[in-house]
Amino acid sequence: MIDKDYNSYIPQSFAATTLDVLNPNRSVIVDMIMVQLLSVIVCMSMILVFKGGSMPSSTISYFLVGLFASLIMLTGVYSRIAR
Repeated sequence: MIDKDYNSYIPQSFAATTLDVLNPNRSVIVDMIMVQLLSVIVCMSMILVFKGGSMPSSTISYFLVGLFASLIMLTGVYSRIAR
């Protein structure tokens, strides 16, 4: 009869890597949020610059509101980081 050690079923390095991936630090989450907000700002700006002339004014208004809201949220994230 072989006594099994169930604590070593998963290798320690694999378990540590899994915990690092699935439980990121708070700074990583904040960085991901900032990247998403920056990409929204860049995409909306490019759409307005290159297709703004052919879009109806109501759609442009929605884009400007979304762009302004993204800038406000990004400012909030940066102000919390600076504290």
